[in-house]
Amino acid sequence: MVVLHGISLPPGQFGGTEIEAFFLNALDHDAHPYFDEIRGMQVSAHLLIKRDGSVTQFVPFTARAWHAGKSCFRGRHRCNDYSIGIELEGEDETAYDDRQYETLQQVLHAIFDAYPEISARMVAGHCDIAPGRKSDPGPAFDWLRLYDGLAKGRHPSFA
Repeated sequence: MVVLHGISLPPGQFGGTEIEAFFLNALDHDAHPYFDEIRGMQVSAHLLIKRDGSVTQFVPFTARAWHAGKSCFRGRHRCNDYSIGIELEGEDETAYDDRQYETLQQVLHAIFDAYPEISARMVAGHCDIAPGRKSDPGPAFDWLRLYDGLAKGRHPSFA
């Protein structure tokens, strides 16, 4: 499966290098008051898609990343064990950038091609696998736009 997330560091701010530093365990926790709250957390994702649509890979798709936490998808627990985590630079109430949707659609098509057992029906938000605990990618994420864009690509996962 694929789990979509939203992240901004500090919260609500975009465009810096803090997310990358956080995923690489190199965040300067003294640089912002919020960073002290996440001191000691170890989080990773397979991919980060920034607001400009650029992609950074942190963990190979064949390796486990630490993005889902306590989670369950369709009765199967511990989603980190079997999922690809994609972080989108964003937050719950701010619309995601057009370039992020375009890149995300391209990335998902590549994942569907490389892993035929993963289809569009196997894409969920962090909020879906950890309800009540997580809210991302949030109400600002346009799921219909994502699925419409994937369908226009006529990928076999929509057949």
